[in-house]
Amino acid sequence: MERLPTPNFGMNIRWLALDDQQLHVFERDVPKPEYHHFGLDVEDFEGVYLKARERGILDEETFGGAVRELPDGAVQMYLRDPAGNLVEVNWPDVSTLDRSVVDEIVRVADLQPQEGEAAQARLYHARS
Repeated sequence: MERLPTPNFGMNIRWLALDDQQLHVFERDVPKPEYHHFGLDVEDFEGVYLKARERGILDEETFGGAVRELPDGAVQMYLRDPAGNLVEVNWPDVSTLDRSVVDEIVRVADLQPQEGEAAQARLYHARS
């Protein structure tokens, strides 16, 4: 696997790639499934956000906000499925979201400094 630049989330994380797939590994000494999760892309981020908010399943606690903007402008939303599993929903470009719909986006750069490799991190690494 190829090591990818990884944002600074304030914890030990490494992003890895194999072709167009990514694996994000992190080290936390907490009970499962508090931080353990899988990520997926969706075609309608705003629709997923509205449905998750309606159902009360947005997870605002685990990573300091239900919706986070990464240094490259990609967006991650966290929610809990009915069994309590954490799910990450990804979107490539915060500027395409309707801020009247997705109104509370936490910038990772406001939580942790994004310098050097962290500032170069791209969730969608094929994007230029």
